[in-house]
Amino acid sequence: MTRTVTPHIPLESGDRLTRAEFHRRYCARPDIKRAELVEGVVYVSSPTRFEMHGKPHGAMTGLLYVYVARTPGVHLANNATVFLDADNELQPDVCLFRVPAPPGGARATAEDYIEGAPQLVVEIAASSASYDLHDKLRAYRRAGVEEYVVWQVLEREIIWLRLKVGEYVRVQPDAAGVIESSAFPGLRLAVAAMFAGDSQAVLAALD
Repeated sequence: MTRTVTPHIPLESGDRLTRAEFHRRYCARPDIKRAELVEGVVYVSSPTRFEMHGKPHGAMTGLLYVYVARTPGVHLANNATVFLDADNELQPDVCLFRVPAPPGGARATAEDYIEGAPQLVVEIAASSASYDLHDKLRAYRRAGVEEYVVWQVLEREIIWLRLKVGEYVRVQPDAAGVIESSAFPGLRLAVAAMFAGDSQAVLAALD
């Protein structure tokens, strides 16, 4: 079924809406490919570039896809809508969640969206100035996302945060330059190899 575009229905960055109203307007605007409601504020995304977003996004998705292929009971979602809470309807670049969901965890709704907090979320950000490391971080923390990973492209830095007693604590690579997830044991990120685009070394870290 093709949705009819109704451009007279406004949806612009900076609008302050309820989640229900945001979702209604977003569904009425298929000409807008990505928009999010973060802490009650609308963010409409600009077109994405290859080196700044598409390439790192693809690399992270590939790593998580291989992990999921080897790990029963884990779902991977790429740019799917997540109903996080009453003020946040997000489209994380990539996320992982367990099935069946633990209490408070993410699950697919009857309308085929994701509701609740995925255990792991990855976002690709241009820099530390991005809302991924500010308003969105606060939303994920409050909702109980166990691990939040932000790839800052300009700074060439991957920030891996782990929720401990209601606060995010940064996880540093081990002596081999690898970070392993606590939410998904066996999911390991070889940081330097990821920056170098060495896909073989990235996947070898999973073995």
